[in-house]
Amino acid sequence: MSQADLIDRARRGDDAAWLRLVGEHQDGVFRLAYLLLANADDAEDAAQETFVRAYQALDRFDSARPLRPWLLSIAANLARNRRRAIGRYLAAVGRFFQTREEPPVTAPPSDAYWQQQAAQGVWRAVQRLRPQDQEMIYLRYFLELSVAETAEAANLPAGTVKSRLHRALGRLRTVIETEFPDLVEQRIE
Repeated sequence: MSQADLIDRARRGDDAAWLRLVGEHQDGVFRLAYLLLANADDAEDAAQETFVRAYQALDRFDSARPLRPWLLSIAANLARNRRRAIGRYLAAVGRFFQTREEPPVTAPPSDAYWQQQAAQGVWRAVQRLRPQDQEMIYLRYFLELSVAETAEAANLPAGTVKSRLHRALGRLRTVIETEFPDLVEQRIE
């Protein structure tokens, strides 16, 4: 059954159709909320609220368009609002998690270990960026959305997304070069 059919059935009150749509999109919605909020409980709340609001607005949704960017747009807006409301708390939690020590490595590091270290370094570098830059990078590269999907999820024109991504990646390169010089060999695209 197509997405449009499921949406039409959900509009007519078919709970099974709505639950199927939720099941198809809940991981992506949660991941975006978690990437923006850095707290699983807050991300779960934002994800649940996303689906509540989407269900309430389902009659206004154009079923000819993809559902995923619309849901991610709702999730991003809710996460931004939640982040503003609890900003100081999240900063304290973030500082706490940034200060934890890594367990000692007893075996010689493997390629997988170095890839994991590089990924963690890039993750920490992205977290040093402005929230607006983080959001563009999360949507485009962590969630692997197309530019068009990123634009729809961020409620921005595609050209604006491209320019913001370009600037965000430039700032990310600067952060990596200055704060994470071991990652300079990794290419950011």
